[in-house]
Parts: sequence; structure tokens; C-alpha cells
Amino acid sequence: MHRYPAAMAKRAHAIAQHLVEHYDGDTAALWTTARSGQKLYDQVSALPGFAEEKSQIFVALLAKRFDVKPRGWKAAAGAFSDGEPRSAADVDSEPKLREVQAWKKAQKAAKKSKSEFSLKG
Repeated sequence: MHRYPAAMAKRAHAIAQHLVEHYDGDTAALWTTARSGQKLYDQVSALPGFAEEKSQIFVALLAKRFDVKPRGWKAAAGAFSDGEPRSAADVDSEPKLREVQAWKKAQKAAKKSKSEFSLKG
């Protein structure tokens, strides 16, 4: 359960409504109709509640986890396209989740954002 269930329910409803209005309810059409990374980013960022970083992470997640890689997806995903375990796009197992959590903790300690630069840098 989300810690703000009413707010999350409103967000989920708004996303579902957007998908119905723009893709006839076919969620996969969000990425199957995108012929470029920029178009994919634009379509994702048009979703309610998807600002720049969340949109980039979602583009990276589609590429890394589901092999959705239209031309230019790396540029559209920004820093989240690299191999650094920095977001949900990089989590495919419990150990990877721990790596992402450790990376985020290190970034927070260094007062840096997820997209700034790698833990190794």
C-alpha cells in the first residue's frame, strides 16, 4: 500500500485515462508507436506525473529490461542509459536493488542527484 493511497489512486487513474484517450487503452502502444528515442521520451513525458527524470528512467527501464530500444533511446534516457546502478531501470534482482540503494545513499551523502555522475567517478 502506498503511503498516500488517495493521491496515488488519482495519479494511476489519470495515467489510465491518458492511455485510453491517446492509445485506445493499449498501454504497449506508448512504446510500440515510438519510432525514435525522442518520440518515446515525449510520449512517456506526456503521461500525468512524469517529469524529466521519471521519463528518462522509464525510457531506460524499457530499454534495459524489455529491449525497447528505438534509435536515440540512450540520448533520451540521459544518464540513466549507462551501466551505473542508479534507478529502477537497473533493478532486476535483489542484489541489484541493494546496489541501487547503496549508490543512492552515496549520492545523497555527497549531495548529488541520481543523474549527476557515477559512484565510481
